[in-house]
Amino acid sequence: MAKTIDFNDRMLSLGLARVSEAAAQASAALIGRGDEKAADLAAAGAMREQLNMLDIRGVVVIGEGERDEAPILCIGEEVGTGSGPEVDIALDPLEGATLTAKDMPNALSVIAMAPRGTLLHAPDVYMEKLAIGPGYPEGLVSLEMSPTERVAALAKAKGVRPCDVTVCVLERPRHEEMIAELRATGAAIRLITDGDVAGVIHCAEAAVTGIDIYMGSGGAPEGVLAASALKCMGGQIWGRLIFRNDAERARAKQAGLRDLNRVYARDDLVTSDVIFAATGVTTGSIVQGVKREPGFLTTETILMRSKTGSVRRMIYRNPIR
Repeated sequence: MAKTIDFNDRMLSLGLARVSEAAAQASAALIGRGDEKAADLAAAGAMREQLNMLDIRGVVVIGEGERDEAPILCIGEEVGTGSGPEVDIALDPLEGATLTAKDMPNALSVIAMAPRGTLLHAPDVYMEKLAIGPGYPEGLVSLEMSPTERVAALAKAKGVRPCDVTVCVLERPRHEEMIAELRATGAAIRLITDGDVAGVIHCAEAAVTGIDIYMGSGGAPEGVLAASALKCMGGQIWGRLIFRNDAERARAKQAGLRDLNRVYARDDLVTSDVIFAATGVTTGSIVQGVKREPGFLTTETILMRSKTGSVRRMIYRNPIR
């Protein structure tokens, strides 16, 4: 059972929304400009500035890629004023930097916060992921099942045919075999080019997004962020780390992980209550992107608390100074 630790999440939640809003606004000028690194750096700088205004003793446990040697918001960085609760922070200032550079849908600024020691310190490796939305029996699908078996189980639980199930998959060569098997079931496939945090969140609002299940491999840090969102919205997610070489196994052990074959459920990835905020950079099926108006920038943010199950959608119209 997940721990319940009071970390002043009610008061901190609005501050967290300001953090993701600032990051999204900072990257807005670089939408469609073809410069992924500049957009990511702008978002990260604004996110750190806002985080350092919060009364927290925060440590970044999921941050800018450790392999990229990011200059700010890297793993282990301390943020906040140094007073207030001790918290873990998982973040991606610009989830979908390529999407932003190309002005494609579903780029987000994403951040989650939980009590210290309750977010998995996922190393920067791949993770096999499987996620469904709320309302299904625990363990309805599993990583041990084939894609065909997952679609069949989900269709039966929904009372529909497999052809009425839609699967979200990250479009990568490594998924070609799985995609072929899924197509053979008759299921529809929503291919996404980037942004698998958004891909998983889609499952939690299937009536809105049309996506029933997410499967495939992507970044392990993004798995923790996605699990944070599902902990608030409801839904199930499982993840298993994928290692391509000894260096990646060493990175996992350095992060404190011992069982490298473990399957992590949602409450293993996020073991306590969590707050989560995502602000749209480019318009997608979750939130609207940043809108430029004469003298203003307008953003939409989805803000969630797992303790209450509350989901807020917030519109912020900010004068350009």
